[in-house]
Amino acid sequence: MSGGRHTEPLDVHLIALRDSETGPEVLLSRRAGDVYAAGLWHLPSGHLDGPGEDVVTALVRETREETGVLVAPAAVRAAVTVHHRSPGGGARVGFFFEVRCWSGTPRVMEPDVCDAMGWFPLDALPEPMVAYCRAGLDAYRVGARIALHFQEPGDPIAYTSAVDRLRLVSEAGSDSVVPEDAVRDFAERAVGRITGWTDASWVRKGSQVWRADGAEDGVWFVKVHQNDRFHQREVGAFRTWVPNLGPAAPRLVAADESLRAVVITAVPGRALHGAVYPPAEE
Repeated sequence: MSGGRHTEPLDVHLIALRDSETGPEVLLSRRAGDVYAAGLWHLPSGHLDGPGEDVVTALVRETREETGVLVAPAAVRAAVTVHHRSPGGGARVGFFFEVRCWSGTPRVMEPDVCDAMGWFPLDALPEPMVAYCRAGLDAYRVGARIALHFQEPGDPIAYTSAVDRLRLVSEAGSDSVVPEDAVRDFAERAVGRITGWTDASWVRKGSQVWRADGAEDGVWFVKVHQNDRFHQREVGAFRTWVPNLGPAAPRLVAADESLRAVVITAVPGRALHGAVYPPAEE
């Protein structure tokens, strides 16, 4: 170990949900005054009051102090944990908790640091929003239990899809085997955030194919070719004669020569590779 033992602040975030005719809504507050991220929407949140306070107790206290509502500890549900690093380099661990029942009506309790509070559709979050908060909500919406959100120097504090640092950590026992970071970044630049990876490689040695499930329900396939010749041949086919096959054929979404990687659309049906049929069916 070098540099001494690393310590990081812990904070808690309230995901208060209520049902509406159009779907679930989440409670957000807008930061104001001489505070970090003033003018940006954020979940009600705060830090622990020292080593004597656990994260559930801290959430109940922060909820009361910031929104005026009372939450019973038994109503607190674990949602997602996010390891975050800000653009300035400071790191922290955030515990996001789901709460669906409480006493009282949420209202602004600290007007010197908050100038608005309201309910917003969980699938149509407002802007601008703190990127760290948005990362926690996006991870929660897809059912992740742990996520990483390590921002780089110069990244904006506010969320933007052009600089999305969220990375989901697969659960134990999951059959999701993700590609290397460079391939994941390439794929997400092409189609947006990918929330699920499933190994779809052939049995043949060296095959690297993944099914990629998007945050907005899209499905694609990501493939890394074994060599430059295979990559150039397949990309050339997708750009020339494959479109003549019509809508039943996959389409090339993106290609990266340096990675020898492609993203293609998914099509209905199942792969014939390795399938065995009676002569009459063949």
